[in-house]
Amino acid sequence: MSNATLNVEGMSCGHCVSAVEKAVSGVGAAAKVDLQAKTVAVDYDENKVSLSAIKAAIEDQGYDVV
Repeated sequence: MSNATLNVEGMSCGHCVSAVEKAVSGVGAAAKVDLQAKTVAVDYDENKVSLSAIKAAIEDQGYDVV
């Protein structure tokens, strides 16, 4: 398992947390969102999903991974 912490702009509420966690889960990874810090900690198996795919899933929800 690998992990990374992504800085994500545009999250402001519980719905945002839910949307990001669901998007990351949808590509086969786990996410823990810290709304105050505007970060998303992801745990993923690099043999199954790439970090770029995780970033794309978050961006598809309308948030900016910076």
